[in-house]
Amino acid sequence: MNQNQTYKHEVDGGYLWSPKKKKDGSRNYFYDTMTHAEVGDMVMSFSDTRIKAIGIVKSLAVSAPKPTEFGSAGAQWSDDGWFVEVEYQELTNKIRPADHMEILRPLLPERYSPLQATGNGNQGVYLTELPNAMTQALGLLIGAEYVSSRQIARNALLDTQSDEVEAVVNARVDIEETEKLQLVRARRGQGLFRSRVELLEKGCRLTGITDRQHLRASHIKPWCKSTDNEKLDGNNGLLLSPHVDHLFDRGYISFSNDGTLLVAKLLTTDVLTAWHFDTISGVAALRPEQEEYMDFHRRYVFLG
Repeated sequence: MNQNQTYKHEVDGGYLWSPKKKKDGSRNYFYDTMTHAEVGDMVMSFSDTRIKAIGIVKSLAVSAPKPTEFGSAGAQWSDDGWFVEVEYQELTNKIRPADHMEILRPLLPERYSPLQATGNGNQGVYLTELPNAMTQALGLLIGAEYVSSRQIARNALLDTQSDEVEAVVNARVDIEETEKLQLVRARRGQGLFRSRVELLEKGCRLTGITDRQHLRASHIKPWCKSTDNEKLDGNNGLLLSPHVDHLFDRGYISFSNDGTLLVAKLLTTDVLTAWHFDTISGVAALRPEQEEYMDFHRRYVFLG
């Protein structure tokens, strides 16, 4: 997306905004694309010749008036527009596409390209879709911050999938209402699932906390990927302190079957040190009934 006029407002405010139509009332492809944005989509913010931030779409487009903070920016735009909530990460490595056009030029889309062949932005473009090959090339140029943003996007997508699966559970007619309730409560680490986990796990494997009010019941194999039985199986759970649950759920840590803590390369050493994960040893081995679930976590959740 090209944000020369509104970059600071949109990035600081956590959103995208565009008019719905041109000043003459006709449609604009680059405004229509706002309605195509889906939760978990990644957007690259181009401003002042550089890609300066990466954003993750957090909500579908809704009607909203032009933000008052725009001031004189876009004075010719109508007040009726599209609003999309976005979680931005400003980049340390703000790449200048014009410096890499030998790589990028062959990958530009034939229509609706955000960049000219020179690497300058196409001023008429606001939000447009990038070909996969171009996205991957830009990601390699940006480096580790792009990889981190992809993980955030993946997590947003998983959260959306869980919402959708929960809605499907509530709509089912093949199970009783009480079973629906237990399945939904299991997603939140509550109810029958938590009780079953607490019978097997006595505390957080990393912090040693045993006070249940400070622990979360976390699925090893994600709830949205589990069968009904797996959603409620205590062997598919760990009791974890909230910050440990966050890292485990997002794939930044996992465990080997003998209990060894596995740490993803994306997890910075300052986090490990601040939370004292760099000194942890002697974590209990998994029970045989947990091993298949943890194998799934290592294969499909853990970032390696």
